This record gives sequence, structure tokens and C-alpha cells, in this order.
Amino acid sequence: MKPRELLGTAQIPGGDELRLFRRDTDFIIALGGNELMSSRSSGSEEALALMTCDRLQGDAPHLLIGGYGMGFTLRAALARLGPKARFTVVELVPEIIEWARGPMAALTAGCLDDPRVEIIMRDVSRAIGASERHRYDAILLDVDNGPDGLTREGNDHIYSMHGLQEAKAALKPGGVLAIWSAAQSERFARRLNHAGFQVEEVMVRAGRHGKGARHIIWFAIPKAR
Repeated sequence: MKPRELLGTAQIPGGDELRLFRRDTDFIIALGGNELMSSRSSGSEEALALMTCDRLQGDAPHLLIGGYGMGFTLRAALARLGPKARFTVVELVPEIIEWARGPMAALTAGCLDDPRVEIIMRDVSRAIGASERHRYDAILLDVDNGPDGLTREGNDHIYSMHGLQEAKAALKPGGVLAIWSAAQSERFARRLNHAGFQVEEVMVRAGRHGKGARHIIWFAIPKAR
């Protein structure tokens, strides 16, 4: 097996250091000894996009995607939705976008320059909290490792009761809050319900073609009053 080549490091605000590696043609973003994401495993991130798009109505939806990661979710949604769709990508770590435009440019495939895409460099929970009401048709969250995160304590807010209520306020009626997680959490599923969402939990595979580790996506739609 070829050795990993360190391409760059990035300090997470209020957290630890991310490292970007290349091994042959694959890219890996790691935190300490944990592999957060890899270009070899894109299935569950793509499923997050595609299964959310399948739940949308209308031909001009506005999606918020946080964070960018390696762009699998964004690219899948761009390919699925038409020219009237809009995408707001919220990313906290500037180097993630720099890596996407630099060493991972071939993987990025120009998605960040698509005219439908707006990039906001900000904590996604703050971006949602500051959003006008009923702005988004969908909010797709792939932040940290899900509700039981690894990278920074500040990410806990987005999965808290207050954070979920802010997300619900930012969604249009019938909008979809889609949350990726590396593992199941019955406690978080109950929290979604208590926050006023109808919840569907779906198991997806990390790899394509039904292979790889099991990941979870929650699809939450605000309950009718």
C-alpha cells in the first residue's frame, strides 16, 4: 500500500487540527487518528442529497448545505436539480474550500463555480439562526460526525433543541431538514420529534452499491399545526 502524503493542515475554530492526505489517487481528511471523510466513500453523502431532492416539490428549490466536506452532497444535488434551483453552501473552515479549489480540483469538478451556488464562510448554526423565516426548502447537515460529534463542542448547538427549532423556523412549510450521522441515536431522534418534526430514519451505506459502513440520515419535516 502506498504511503499517505500530507498535503495540508487546517485549524478548526474552537477545535483541533484537520489534515488533508493523498494516497495514490484518493484523498483523506483526518482529525487525529480518525478518518473524517475519504474520496473512496461517497455513498451516504450522495444519498443525503438525492433522497432529499426526491422529497422536494417545485422546480426552483433553495437548499442550504452545511458543511462542504469533499463536495459529494453538493455535486449530487446539482446534478439532480434543474437550473432554477439555488444552493447556499455554508462552511466554517476556509482551508476546506481552498483544498477543494487546489489539490482536489479534479474531484470538485467546478461545482463551486456553478452559478446556482453561493458560498458562505460561517458557522452553519449561526447562519441558520440568522436566517429569515421560511427561507429554505431544505437544510442538509453533514456537520462533524452527526449529533455525537468529534471536531468541536460548538457543533453541539446545531443538534440541540434550540438549534433544531431555529432550523425549523428557517424552513418553508413542508420543507425538509436532512441530517447525516455516522451512527444511530435514539435520543436524537426523540429530540427531533419533541422539536416539532415528523421524523423518518434511513440507513444508508458509506460506499456505493450497498457496501461499506452503515450511516444514518434523518429526514425531518415540520409537523402541521
